[in-house]
Amino acid sequence: MNNVSTYFARLRELVALELKEEQQAYRRTFEQRGLPLTGALICEPACRYPISLGDSSYNPLGQLTVQLRFDVGDEETELEFEPGKPVTFFYLHADGPKELPHQCYVELVGDGTLTVSLPGKGAMQSLRDTANRHELGVQLGIDNTSFRVMEEALRAAEHNDNERFVRLRDVLIGNRHPAFRNLPRISFPWLNPSQQDAIQKVIECQEVSIVHGPPGTGKTTTLVEAIIETLQRETQVLVCAPSNAAVDWISEQLMRRGIHVLRVGNPLRMSDEMLDCSYERRYASHPDYHELWSIRKTLRDGAKGERVHQLRKREMELEIKINADLFEQARVVSCTLIGSAYRLMERRRFSTLFIDEAAQALEPACWAAVLRADRVVMGGDHQQLSPTVKSLEAARGGLDDTLMQKVVGLWPQCVSLLTMQYRMNEDIMGFSSRWFYDGRLQAAPEVAQRQVSPLDTPLMWLDTSALDHSEHESRDNSRSNADEARLVIHTLRDYIEMISPQKVESERMDFGIITPYRGQARLLRRLLKMQHYFRRLKRQITVGTVDGFQGQERDVIVISLVRANAAGQIGFLRDLRRMNVAITRARMKLIIVGNAETLGHHRFYRALAEYIRRHGEMVTLPPTGDQPQA
Repeated sequence: MNNVSTYFARLRELVALELKEEQQAYRRTFEQRGLPLTGALICEPACRYPISLGDSSYNPLGQLTVQLRFDVGDEETELEFEPGKPVTFFYLHADGPKELPHQCYVELVGDGTLTVSLPGKGAMQSLRDTANRHELGVQLGIDNTSFRVMEEALRAAEHNDNERFVRLRDVLIGNRHPAFRNLPRISFPWLNPSQQDAIQKVIECQEVSIVHGPPGTGKTTTLVEAIIETLQRETQVLVCAPSNAAVDWISEQLMRRGIHVLRVGNPLRMSDEMLDCSYERRYASHPDYHELWSIRKTLRDGAKGERVHQLRKREMELEIKINADLFEQARVVSCTLIGSAYRLMERRRFSTLFIDEAAQALEPACWAAVLRADRVVMGGDHQQLSPTVKSLEAARGGLDDTLMQKVVGLWPQCVSLLTMQYRMNEDIMGFSSRWFYDGRLQAAPEVAQRQVSPLDTPLMWLDTSALDHSEHESRDNSRSNADEARLVIHTLRDYIEMISPQKVESERMDFGIITPYRGQARLLRRLLKMQHYFRRLKRQITVGTVDGFQGQERDVIVISLVRANAAGQIGFLRDLRRMNVAITRARMKLIIVGNAETLGHHRFYRALAEYIRRHGEMVTLPPTGDQPQA
């Protein structure tokens, strides 16, 4: 059995290590900027210098915003600025970079522009005063709120003595066996058998259930049906995910099924489709809001005496009433895991919590939402990408082991594996199924034999072992391989020519170029943009890192593995979950470009090469530069 206090104290230590690493990394990066030469640019994913201040205005939430303009510079740099993320301003001085004290947030990202919300007029004046004396820069800040929420959630989970929560907590950490109800079998004719089994287990579990959804198996579809079925038995459920994008996606699917969703969180981080469901928008459209707005205006205009007391009392009554109405009307309350700790959610409890993409969620963040529930249903795939942990010490201590992963190991009887996939040709699916899912995946009949051409094979590896290709460290401490990048672009062009550009355009075929390394992705984008041949197809071709492609799919995928060295060093390609994501993005054709000799030092890549040799084409590129020989 796990000692409860020890268990949560250890998690708090790991969260503290991760925060310390983020703070130190931020400070190192900031202090190393130094004073650039006159006219020089800082054009990094998380920093732009110099910037100019544009017009200021108020957004619909009444927050003061200002537009920032900057030179786009290197168009291949992936911007990490996203709506809702914190940013800070700085200027460069002879003594080093100086940071301004204002914590601001990204509202909009444009081509060469950012719009950020400011804490008030004082911050705006401070920025303009500084800009009159120095050139300003902007950089991503640290989201301290998330760390504070996680730390507080862990303390609350340790000391919470609510009987139902204690039972759930003990099951999740392995101190108590999970229990199930025995309910009549429910039929869902529009779902496959494994999806139906998963929903049956969801409604029968008393503490925890896992919907394990490998690539293309309809995990979100299954979760949506499970939520709808749960709402036949419960008045309201809480639906969470680690990211705003994931919350919005499952919320949109529920709305399309006619479910009343209340989306809680920062509207800046929501998709446009979800804004009408946001707490703020629904608050402002409540029938009593006009009276509340009038009272607030009267108070701002200087009401006096006993009238102030009466107005304040009525203001509070209306606030409580509107808030209660909004939550009572909702069948689903949705938010991020961190958002479940917002003030609006205080003292709210739910019979069931659904966590989508649970395999990408830090365990401490999950506890913030678990605190509000009697039982939890998690959906995800722990054989794909895990949450990002920057501290090596915290990762070694287990911070990248998710709550879902722990439950899968503790209680396999709580896990439902979805086994029918609807994305990939069966040969593309086959290796992933064998290596990660005990060979249990099946390709749906409508995709099993689907391929680009009857004369084509769904799998190919272009082995560069005999070529003089070498990897290099990029300027952002990433990796790149210029010769391999050129080969990838050449290979893509040849493949499109084989299919015929007319067919590609008429059938709107889409292509993805995936690489584990940001430096290689930047290089590939540049090479792609340089070739006039691809201009008419630019909307059909996407280049990105493996992390950026999780959850996506394309007709044709080309993977650039980059690593090429005599020592067989493959770096974080040893994270096989990352490769599972990469090789399962393709619907009809998967092309791998890489040095099989370097990668063959690891048994996974040896096995993958052998699988492709048997089920596709293993093409060894000769050192002479002649045409490849199969």
